[in-house]
Amino acid sequence: MPRCFRFGVNLTNPAPADEWREKCRRAEQLGYDVILVPDHLDMPAPFPSLVAAAEATERPRVGTFVLNAGFWNPTLLAREVATTDALTGGRLELGLGTGYVQAEHDAAGLPFGSAGERVDHLLRTVQELERLLGSAEQPSRVPLLIGGNGNRMLRLTAEHAEIAAFTGARSVPGSTTGTLAPLTSEELDERVAAYRRLAAGRKEPAELNVLIQMVVVTDDREAAARELLSHMPHLTVEQVLDLPILLIGTLEQITAQVRAQRERYGFSYLTVLEPYMEAFEPVIKALRGE
Repeated sequence: MPRCFRFGVNLTNPAPADEWREKCRRAEQLGYDVILVPDHLDMPAPFPSLVAAAEATERPRVGTFVLNAGFWNPTLLAREVATTDALTGGRLELGLGTGYVQAEHDAAGLPFGSAGERVDHLLRTVQELERLLGSAEQPSRVPLLIGGNGNRMLRLTAEHAEIAAFTGARSVPGSTTGTLAPLTSEELDERVAAYRRLAAGRKEPAELNVLIQMVVVTDDREAAARELLSHMPHLTVEQVLDLPILLIGTLEQITAQVRAQRERYGFSYLTVLEPYMEAFEPVIKALRGE
């Protein structure tokens, strides 16, 4: 049996207290299961934002999507996680990644390191959090989500995380500002298959997440896809429409795509970005309980 769908929204825009709380209440009204905050310098600070989100709402869980481990000392991070989980009534889900925007590290005066060094630091962070907060075998611990596509990241995810998050994109070589290029559906097939091989020995299967970059409700899928070709010149219209990170079409077409992606990849936990929070509501209603 496939997992039931779960839906999250990543709130990326800072706001004053009243506006922030109202935005979180609106996410709850729309049916989102998780209110999430990223970890970029021009976006809301994760932990206080999540405490405020939990105070403003009753049902949704709250989470980081995802923390840049390179910004954090692991021992101090454990304190932040434990306090935030306590203040949110045990509703916290912790998302971790290596970080991919060198310019942010430069602005903060922090080393960026090679890809391998960043994965090393993430591994040390996960190990220290498990030492201080509890391992995956402890049911009361904060659920861990890890996001990444590389082989070492997939192994780390398979060994430590309750939620495996796939961005459906890769960093553009040489970019210091975090430019991403989408993975084709076939490339994502291979990455998910690699994860499944690494996770074959798990006691419990992980929940699989995908980050949706855009939701466009339209009667003309092809026309909407053609408008995106300038940003993805290496793809055809058909390949754009096949990208798991883009949901384009009528409500019926989008819900059919989401169901098909759960069957193909196992994605049952979908996260959308704040600009598409309202547009995604009909999809949530149509798929609720499936």
